[in-house]
Amino acid sequence: KHMQLYSIASGSSGNCIYVGNDNTKLLVDAGISCKRIEGGLTQIDINPESLNGILVTHEHSDHVQGIGVMARRYKVPIFATAETFSAMNRIKSLGKIDPSLFHVIEPNQSFEIQDIKVNPFSIPHDAANPVAYTFEHDNHKVGIATDLGNYNDYIVENLEGSELLLLEANHDINMLQVGAYPYVLKRRILGDLGHLSNDNCGRLINRLLHDKLKHIFLGHLSKENNYPDLAFETVKYELEQFDSPYKQVKIEVANREEPSAFCRC
Repeated sequence: KHMQLYSIASGSSGNCIYVGNDNTKLLVDAGISCKRIEGGLTQIDINPESLNGILVTHEHSDHVQGIGVMARRYKVPIFATAETFSAMNRIKSLGKIDPSLFHVIEPNQSFEIQDIKVNPFSIPHDAANPVAYTFEHDNHKVGIATDLGNYNDYIVENLEGSELLLLEANHDINMLQVGAYPYVLKRRILGDLGHLSNDNCGRLINRLLHDKLKHIFLGHLSKENNYPDLAFETVKYELEQFDSPYKQVKIEVANREEPSAFCRC
């Protein structure tokens, strides 16, 4: 019953991550079309009807736009904070979602979905009450954290001990500063409630390295203010600055359009 992590899509235009084991199958966010989610699951031989839950991080459209169709087609339970649900209810394009599918969660209150322990924890982002998640089963742990303007000891403590990670490397600070975005948007992204830069992602990873950490996906890359190679090289450079014994960890950029490698721990 190993834990599994698989990115169906990750980027500023849409996010959907699969986490599970042989028994329990979960999605984190459904920010792409139902059709693309189905296609991504089919590639790893998972029937969407077997999903046990969709865990929502926050209500921005690149995290929820496929959730209405998924809920109606597969009757899959949806987990989110009360504030996230009420923000989602105001998004007309999601259509009607059966309220009996809604399960309200709270940051720092762990809960079980079948045999996986889910721990939601707060992240600094300009949304209603956003969370990131870790997943535990049988002494294996997976962590997923994107859409955070910065990180602190609390976030590090929550992610510590993960063997598989998907972390945000949203932008290159320089590309963003000289790029075409309006000043207000630049300030938002660079601010404490915005997105994690490549450099900060590397620094966060440095705090999370341990001898069981196997694989790290860099996710939620900006289309305008980053390149996969740049994110990868910047994070690698940050890791090399610290003389860490854990340089063997595999780092891979999660793709915007295509599913990633299928990882187990």
